[in-house]
Amino acid sequence: MIQKCLFPAAGYGTRFLPATKAMPKEMLPVGTKPLIQYGVEEAMEAGMRNMAFVTGRGKRALEDHFDLNYELEHQIQGSSKEKLLEEIRHLIESCSFSYTRQNEMKGLGHAILTGYPLIGNEPFGVVLADDLCYNEEEGVLSQMAKLYEKHQCSIVAVMEVDPDQVHKYGVVAGEEIEPGLVRVSNMVEKPTKEQAPSNLAVIGRYILTPGIFEILRSTEPGFNGEIQLTDAILAQARSGKVLAYRFKGERYDCGSIEGFVKATTEFYARITDAD
Repeated sequence: MIQKCLFPAAGYGTRFLPATKAMPKEMLPVGTKPLIQYGVEEAMEAGMRNMAFVTGRGKRALEDHFDLNYELEHQIQGSSKEKLLEEIRHLIESCSFSYTRQNEMKGLGHAILTGYPLIGNEPFGVVLADDLCYNEEEGVLSQMAKLYEKHQCSIVAVMEVDPDQVHKYGVVAGEEIEPGLVRVSNMVEKPTKEQAPSNLAVIGRYILTPGIFEILRSTEPGFNGEIQLTDAILAQARSGKVLAYRFKGERYDCGSIEGFVKATTEFYARITDAD
């Protein structure tokens, strides 16, 4: 079973300025929980108990969120509000949390490589908290962890998008080896509509084998002058095996205002329906 999950969380969240000027974008709340908490809950559901964060300046709120607040707990002790902290307490008690800093913004590939001291030479999950995923029966990372047990290779979560939207994503192509599962033969970061090898777009859920670190160390800067995780995964696919999985569930792009509002609206509706 995969034990560790990496959360690249050093980005500035400029699309949400001025809200993210002093607050990490990962702490933006959908309902009563911040985006990062949904991601940690998904990882824990998949059996991962060691949460590793790659952060940057101004991200201390992430560490504080996954820590005890004795003053707050003392103030609400014995009141009806105490139960509101039950979920976060459960995470704190069930998981370990470690942190390192990405001092320069050099792309997602560089962020993953920065997390190596926290991960070591073992397979690991990756969650980009901007992508909020929901599936009532089983989380996306749990679905992928089961596939990893069978195939023992890197796996990326993908979804079909409109061809006019492919320029926003890494896009994969390959042979479908079983329903919903593609063996990757090509992968392009943010292609034009004409360059895109398909309309299968990678979202912020990965399971990666430790060989990705050695590839990232020798990966040259690509799109936007950044070290792209897409390039490293393609190299891994060409030298071995990488799978793309059409996950079951809904994905909300909470890195955009439109997606964030949609997530807030739909999650609120689920909460009120449950009540």
